[in-house]
Parts: sequence; C-alpha cells; structure tokens
Amino acid sequence: MNKVILMGRLTKDPEMRYTAANNTAKCNFTLAVDRRFSKQGEEKQADFFNIVAWDKQAEFCGKYFTKGQKVAIVGRLQNRTWDDNEGKRHYITEIVSEECHFAESRRSEGNYYQGQPGPAGAYSQADAGQPGPAGTYPRTGEGQPGPASASSQPGGEQPEGGFYPMDDDDELPF
Repeated sequence: MNKVILMGRLTKDPEMRYTAANNTAKCNFTLAVDRRFSKQGEEKQADFFNIVAWDKQAEFCGKYFTKGQKVAIVGRLQNRTWDDNEGKRHYITEIVSEECHFAESRRSEGNYYQGQPGPAGAYSQADAGQPGPAGTYPRTGEGQPGPASASSQPGGEQPEGGFYPMDDDDELPF
C-alpha cells in the first residue's frame, strides 16, 4: 500500500503549469509539516514535502491555495529520475495528490471578512447582523440565528442585529 496523509502550511504560492502535449493542468507546491516532537527549549522543526496535483485538482489548488495556508493532502509517494543536459542524473521523491482539503477556516488564518463562517463557536461582535453561509446569521450568544430571508417575517422587515425573537421553544429555526 502506498498512501500518504499530510497536514501543513504552503511555503509559497502554488505554481500552475500546463503540459505541452495535451494541455493537462499541473500544480506544484511545497508543504511544511511540523514534526510531532521537539526538544524542550528548541525551536519546532518541520519537514518539507514536494506536492504535485494534476487536472481539476491542480486547477483547484492553483486557484484557492496560497502561501501560509494550512491544508491537508492525501496522496501517494512517487520517485522519479531524469538526466539533465550535462548527463547528470537527478532523483526526486514527491507526493502525488489524490485529495486536497482546507485544514483551517478563513477566520483562523486572519484573511476573513465580516460574516465569513469560522470555526464552531468563534464569532466577533462585528459579525452581528452580517449574513453567513446560505443567508444564515452567526450566533453572538445573545440570540438564535434567524431564517434565511427577511421576507419570512411578517411585513418582510429585517430585525435589529439580524436576529429573530423566538416565542416558543418548540419552534426551531431549522
């Protein structure tokens, strides 16, 4: 079995290329993965892995992945060799990506805007009243998220702060 699962941060923005033969998308990037253990008093160490993604996955990585972003990669190890123009043989070991995932929310990266969904339970006062995913409103601890549209309230009015009062505990908004 040849399966690799890694979670780490991109060391730089991914490099997108297309093959000359059939215009297939190829994306290369390096993932810095922290080692589990470090000696006390020493700086944490990391290993650096070359990742290659192909086709639609390459286009996804090239479009959405950026330097410093934490991602998870599932793939396989691959060894390659080639001879350069001077006849010198080169060896490389890389991970060919089969799955790629975001490993943290935009909020924890610090690249979010108001109303962007974040980790469970994370919110700020600035988020109150800003629509989140599918038109829902984030929780602030002072109320419950309201329905997706204001037109579902009598008169189609938007309540203050984006929260709708709940009269009965049996009436759940979902």
